[in-house]
Amino acid sequence: MTGPALPVARDADAAELARWDADAVDTPGGHVLQSQAWAAHRAAQGWRPRHLVIGEVRALALVRPYPLVPGNSAYLPRGPVGPGTPWRTDDGTGTGIGAALVAATDLLARSGCDVIAADPEVAEADRGYEVALERARFHVIPEIQPSRHRMALDLPPGTDADTVFDGVAKATRQRIRRAERDGVVVVRHDLRAAAVDADARAGSGPGFALPAEDAAVALERFYSLLRETGDRRGFGFAGPSEFVTWWNRAFAAGHLAYLEAREHTADGDVLGGLVLYRHGRRLSTAHSGDRAERRRDHPGAMHLLRWRAIELALAEGCTEMDLGGVDIAGARRPPVDGEPTYGLYEHKRSFGARWVQLAGAREIVVRPLRYRVGRVASKLARTARRAPGGRA
Repeated sequence: MTGPALPVARDADAAELARWDADAVDTPGGHVLQSQAWAAHRAAQGWRPRHLVIGEVRALALVRPYPLVPGNSAYLPRGPVGPGTPWRTDDGTGTGIGAALVAATDLLARSGCDVIAADPEVAEADRGYEVALERARFHVIPEIQPSRHRMALDLPPGTDADTVFDGVAKATRQRIRRAERDGVVVVRHDLRAAAVDADARAGSGPGFALPAEDAAVALERFYSLLRETGDRRGFGFAGPSEFVTWWNRAFAAGHLAYLEAREHTADGDVLGGLVLYRHGRRLSTAHSGDRAERRRDHPGAMHLLRWRAIELALAEGCTEMDLGGVDIAGARRPPVDGEPTYGLYEHKRSFGARWVQLAGAREIVVRPLRYRVGRVASKLARTARRAPGGRA
């Protein structure tokens, strides 16, 4: 007796490319790192995007040739994606994502890829997904993205802001209200807000102020703020050509909104910022940063920013507010008291967010020898670029 036929992967046709973002980003379970904007960003850095169709599932694969030697590696960032919410185990989506990943891997391997990595957002407890990858001989690898797991606030249909606010911890509610009384305003940089007339924009979001400058200027400033926050917490960031260029692409595509806390007016002193992705019928916190020296004056500025993000998610009919990850490197579990991200974990929990445990990054090596040679060649090329006179 034969089992069910495996899905077949193919490259998207022109019509499927034209609606790619609707199928890969806007759909439940979609992700901005599967978008046309991310494909263009990576193409400018030497990757070759392939848009794969596997039934109803979509997968952006980024293929990169090794320097000097034959062969390629491939990465499916936060993909494949398909209808449903694969981080829940009760809808069977994970099984379909697993089968689609195996089909995409087969196509990429036949096209000359020696190693394929992927990290779709699938629940760690989804046995259908795990079995599909185990049979195909994928293995666990270190995370490619900053966090494996995340914190999420469910927003069921019909939920209103008062109900969500009642579920916020008392101390957090007090900080939000104090920030409002102290005159902290939240400026919303968002292409979707800018698409309507000024009168409508003034009421387009709860308590949002109209920006007094272009988003590109604000995002450039936020990068500096993010670097300062990273230095303070002990982690580094790539240069502005990586972050700011991508943020501007995502903003232009409508996938990114930037909220900025300012003192008293839209052009007042900057207190903090929050970069949000709009995808998968949810808003996701991508980056946050604040000015530590202003916390004493406005201890609730970041609390107000996160609350405004939740209000925006509610206004847009999102089913979830994703507050981002709080992982401890090498310890894929909720942080405990005394660990570096415990305070951030408690901060996000205070908004009612729950811990979402995901399966993490996987990889399959198709041609081990060529893969090993390619890794050595890639390492030598990176070393040469960093050397004096190199292109780094």
